[in-house]
Amino acid sequence: MRQIAVLTFDGFNEIDSFVAAAILNRAKAKGLVAHITSPTPEVTSMNGVTVRRQQPLEFAAEADAIIIGSGVKTREIAADPAMLSRIVLDPTRQLVGAQCSGTLLAARLGLLGGLPACTDLATKPWVIEAGVKVLDAPFVAHGNVATAGGCLASQYLAFWTIAQLTSLEDAEAALRYVAPVGEKDVYVAAALNAVGPFVEGPRASANVA
Repeated sequence: MRQIAVLTFDGFNEIDSFVAAAILNRAKAKGLVAHITSPTPEVTSMNGVTVRRQQPLEFAAEADAIIIGSGVKTREIAADPAMLSRIVLDPTRQLVGAQCSGTLLAARLGLLGGLPACTDLATKPWVIEAGVKVLDAPFVAHGNVATAGGCLASQYLAFWTIAQLTSLEDAEAALRYVAPVGEKDVYVAAALNAVGPFVEGPRASANVA
């Protein structure tokens, strides 16, 4: 089973964490499972929804893929060396996706280097301040690292992750399942347009020695 950590911090955006996790878990039959992964046993969203984590933050180090969600406290987290030290990621053997202010965390963790990235409009000045060029696009990937901008771009991160770990067909099937009736082709076409050019195909598990 391929393990996916959806990093979810206090003050998190529900759309980022829940939508990505829900779509990813539609691919359980294909060997993927996503976990809400947090630094504390419980975290409360930006709108007051409290959830219990499924995995501790350190689980990210052993996951096959990681999705870094956003939230209203991301700048605090990005400025906290102790918290950052708990997030151990290796894009040479893991897929890493970041969304909106999660892109700022990816930058602070040294995952972007000089590569351009996507983020939301509110976070854009902070990401630029961190030395990253921001694209006017919903999604971009450079090898094993992807970034997305806008809350509903979470579907693109999930689509990319499934396509990379299993197949493009599996990603289409997962997104088609959750897309609105009568608009399923539209949603899949949009994902293929935004994400398709960056899909490199199935890769080996990070948990295989």
